[in-house]
Amino acid sequence: MKRSKGRSAFLVSCIAPAVILFFIFMILPTLNVFRMSLFEKGAYAPTETFVGLKNFRTLLADANFIRSMQNTILLIVVVTIITFAFALVFAAILTREKIRGQNFFRIVFYIPNILSVVVISGIFSAVYKPENGMLNSIIGLFRDMSDPILWKGEKLVMVSLIIAMVWQAIGYYMVMYMASMSSVPQSLYESASLDGAGRIAQFFQITIPLVWTNIRTTLTFFILSTINMAFLFVKAMTSGGPNHTSEVTLSYMYSQKDAGLYGYSMAIGVIIFLFSFALSALVNRVTEREPLEF
Repeated sequence: MKRSKGRSAFLVSCIAPAVILFFIFMILPTLNVFRMSLFEKGAYAPTETFVGLKNFRTLLADANFIRSMQNTILLIVVVTIITFAFALVFAAILTREKIRGQNFFRIVFYIPNILSVVVISGIFSAVYKPENGMLNSIIGLFRDMSDPILWKGEKLVMVSLIIAMVWQAIGYYMVMYMASMSSVPQSLYESASLDGAGRIAQFFQITIPLVWTNIRTTLTFFILSTINMAFLFVKAMTSGGPNHTSEVTLSYMYSQKDAGLYGYSMAIGVIIFLFSFALSALVNRVTEREPLEF
């Protein structure tokens, strides 16, 4: 009995510091965000005015917030689809095909993931530069560029952000899928080949089902992390411009806080929190399936 109590006390002493720190730095700030969203207060104002759901009603009529939400959803959908499609295809090619220098390609694809968002944003900002950027210089070899393409203008700024975000993320997920695909027995592919299944059929009927658990886990993680990554890229590359065209919810939240609308920015934070939670639950529900064993 004493031994059991001593073991329980030891486990509590090990877990308690982490639980306390999590409560102080995660739970309490989150609860405070919900509380502050019900008040009207400047960032440094000593007084608070309770306004109930006024901040949320204002959000529904805020055209800039609605646009930022649309941009966030656009980036989540498009970046996720393109990134995972390329990551899976590249992983399958480098895993199954006999290509010289496979380790070299792994390193090259993975390098963007170890670079900071600021560095990547600086690289792509230079590439997108209208006057002498690499992209316009290459296009100038085939057409007249007296009127240069504005890659960070209102029409193309979201496309430019998508390209940068996809380039940054592909390598990391490709390496993860390569690790999963390498554990698929080669005998399954050999049996499928004898039955007349081609490479594409094998990819969709053998590879994808057997690595689905890994895909599902990384998909949820990536979708949620895209909300934060979108903010970092927007902040470093466009600052939400031009004319709020590239604004996302997190960048708009910070802009409202900087304008002194502290309670209003907290209401945006609540919407982002609830949206992330609902999106995570939806993805887990949609991608749920019976695990395959071999």
